[in-house]
Amino acid sequence: MDTIPVLLVEDNPKDVVLIQRAFRKAQIMSPLQAVSDGEKAVSYLAGEAPYDDRAQYPLPGLILLDLKLPRRSGTEVLAWLRQQPGLKRIPVVMLTASREDVDVNRSYDLGANAYMVKPVSFDNLVSILETLNVHWLVLNEKPQICKLEDV
Repeated sequence: MDTIPVLLVEDNPKDVVLIQRAFRKAQIMSPLQAVSDGEKAVSYLAGEAPYDDRAQYPLPGLILLDLKLPRRSGTEVLAWLRQQPGLKRIPVVMLTASREDVDVNRSYDLGANAYMVKPVSFDNLVSILETLNVHWLVLNEKPQICKLEDV
């Protein structure tokens, strides 16, 4: 089975390290790429420099998207993504600290596939990532995704 790349959009370096550790503990084989703000996420997904080498920066099969990001918020990234013909079907799971109804509702209105609140406990984070792995990377039928220049 091919491994499906995952793009993590997270501005907190400690959370990136924690999620990388949780990926390893959950034995998720998918490569995890991380970018630290919304502008970099858009550049990565659009295949713009420095992310223009798709062998090194493959299109993800799943995006874990923080909500509160510098330069472009998670909802702005999501709104942009859902307007891109070749990319709009990529599943997006909001992974954030916010439990605010307005954030949950706005994310779903913009096309988020799931909304998860970051747990305090590392073991709960591992459990969430195990669930996401089984659902989105193993069992879920994958949509057809193509590079923007192929559209």
